[in-house]
Amino acid sequence: PPLLSPPDSEKTPSYWNEGARRSLELALALQPAARRAKNIILFMGDGMGLPTMSATRIYKGQLAGGSGEETVLAMETFPHVALAKVSGAAPGAALLPLPETPLIPACFQTYTIDRQVPDSAGTGTAYLCGVKANAKTLGLSGAAVYGKCRTSFGNEVDSILHRARLAGKSVGIVTTTRVQHASPGAAYAHSASRSWYADTNMPKEALRDGCKDIAYQLVHNTDINVILGGGRMYMTPKRTPDPEYPEDPAQNGTRKDGVDLIAEWLSAKQGARYVWDKKGLDTVEDDSVSHLMGLFEPKDMKYELNRNASTDPSIVEMTEKAIRILRRNPNGFFLFVEDEIDHGHHSGRAKQALMEAVMLDRAVARAGELTSRSDTLTVVTADHSHVFTFGGNTLRGNSILGLAPKKAKDKRAYTSILYGNGPGYSIRDGARPAASLPAAEDKDYRQQAAVPLESETHSGEDVVVLAQGPMAHLFHGVQEQHYIAHAMAYAACIEPYATEPGCGAARRASHGTQCSPQPLLALLALCVAAHMVGG
Repeated sequence: PPLLSPPDSEKTPSYWNEGARRSLELALALQPAARRAKNIILFMGDGMGLPTMSATRIYKGQLAGGSGEETVLAMETFPHVALAKVSGAAPGAALLPLPETPLIPACFQTYTIDRQVPDSAGTGTAYLCGVKANAKTLGLSGAAVYGKCRTSFGNEVDSILHRARLAGKSVGIVTTTRVQHASPGAAYAHSASRSWYADTNMPKEALRDGCKDIAYQLVHNTDINVILGGGRMYMTPKRTPDPEYPEDPAQNGTRKDGVDLIAEWLSAKQGARYVWDKKGLDTVEDDSVSHLMGLFEPKDMKYELNRNASTDPSIVEMTEKAIRILRRNPNGFFLFVEDEIDHGHHSGRAKQALMEAVMLDRAVARAGELTSRSDTLTVVTADHSHVFTFGGNTLRGNSILGLAPKKAKDKRAYTSILYGNGPGYSIRDGARPAASLPAAEDKDYRQQAAVPLESETHSGEDVVVLAQGPMAHLFHGVQEQHYIAHAMAYAACIEPYATEPGCGAARRASHGTQCSPQPLLALLALCVAAHMVGG
């Protein structure tokens, strides 16, 4: 419930002065970690705009029994912050000079070259491949035309995940969507359409012209060590029963070419494992596999609030398993982790979206426990935002899913959270229905929207980027979204920055755990002998 009165401590100037002084001392002590990164983890909250982050902070605090506003997300403890531009055409900027101060807010713009408000395919190509492109295309430059297979040939752009694997690092994908979806797809696929999940989803002309579906490319384009998410049906031939829903033909395999891509992947990888439920994932020994594929639903995985915890792993559990396998590589790893906050927003169900964002933050926290900020660059960002907002002059401690304290001009109650458009639009008997509790706090409640649409839309404002670890200070200022891929590649000496100053030393350091102690002992003996002779 709303606080009847603010805490007494907050009523004194000393409370705020002392808190600001502590923050100032931390800022003054902050120094850029200019060494190179061995590992990179990119967390991407699909649809996690700034309003969603703020609401998630409050929701997380209220889940823990607090008023919520003073809560700090794990990702908010990262010292370096930037904004990414998600919408428009960019100046020819890649890696920019280092900032003069170690802590500068930054903003990243998310537009694609053809759209003011982007989609997840065009943005994925930007932050993973380092170039802005057309909406609905994956891993292709802006010269490729959406839906036109032939325009993809010669216009492929490789992701940082692909380049990290070529550099000898282990790589992985974790997502709560299907692994063939737009965001993870940009990590390995080159497709003129984000919707070409399997060959069944492709037009005959594209197949005739030689284009491959995204599921096929998942198996054949890049040697990915860990693949965890949904998307079973796109991997197996038509009429193949799903292992979890064998009696439901709607969940069967969909491939027309008769290829079992899971079996093909297993046979091509020595030490590979495939699992399809949480029990199978839990039985995988971290040091017993070089490659792991876990596909836990026929399509997208279920919302966290709908998830069966005994059969489907959470994003936290998938992230932990991926890190434990990938970190065995002495050359380091690159891991992409996505949570589908986006689908909750599209359906107008804010509680589902906010719970997904809370889970992403828990995965960020767990990753921090499993890695060291001394050698791991961790970046958290979003691909785009949504027309989601909260307001209404609510009191401190008011449920983030609750009602505004006063009624609207139509004398009816309304929720603090609202959407600019979407399926929540409703007129009954010529008027807007009044919102009420507890209905408004149900996981499937649709907050009201101003404009009726079947699916709520993305929005075009900038998104935040938070970073910690080696070279995190490269994330600063207001940047184009494609800069993210360049800054990560530079930080870890990945092409096209593999020969930059300091990269040779970084490679030697990453191999240090494999070096034999014998040469070091011999050198020490020579030094001792020289000292004795000199004495």
